[in-house]
Amino acid sequence: MRDPIPHQHEGKQLDLHSEKALDSLEQSKDFYQLVKNRLLHAHEWHHIAEIPAATFVLTDQDGNKLMRKMQENDLLRIDIPGPGNSSGDGYDWVRVDNITEEENLNEELCSITLRPTSNPENDDKEVAHFFKNMATSTLLVKRLDLKVIVEYHGRNELINSDSSKLTDKIRNMIVGLAAKLGLSFSQWKSLIEGLVDDKKD
Repeated sequence: MRDPIPHQHEGKQLDLHSEKALDSLEQSKDFYQLVKNRLLHAHEWHHIAEIPAATFVLTDQDGNKLMRKMQENDLLRIDIPGPGNSSGDGYDWVRVDNITEEENLNEELCSITLRPTSNPENDDKEVAHFFKNMATSTLLVKRLDLKVIVEYHGRNELINSDSSKLTDKIRNMIVGLAAKLGLSFSQWKSLIEGLVDDKKD
């Protein structure tokens, strides 16, 4: 299977991993489908995470709320703890850059890659996120025989200092530094552990 994770060039990277071993091939295949379904329904992520974290709202390219599995070029409106982004109307925004699904006899994989983007609800095309547009977040679930694995891979995480608004520059610096100092680690770790938790509904 090809590697869906973007290459690291500069800035910070973050790699997280959680897994569960099942007792039979049938159980592992069924559990993989369950975890994949959780992954593709981003509006449920804050319920899946075990600690208070960001909330995600799936929208179309005009910012209209969607209640379905995410698709490529959909947007996610993110409400993170702390001060909001004025260019994002108080939110951070990412685009679903890529969705990959592959399978063979012994393996199955589904991945999503998110990339910072502008706020679709106004005409300002500045990136409405505390990281620059080159940053990506890739979440993936894969089945290797009897094992179901969930991973998170952050790449090229550079703080977005390009905003024309001083308040957003300061806010992005504060939130971006907090993410680099470990806040994003705990939030993404709680999400991937929740995705692979067999005790959740």
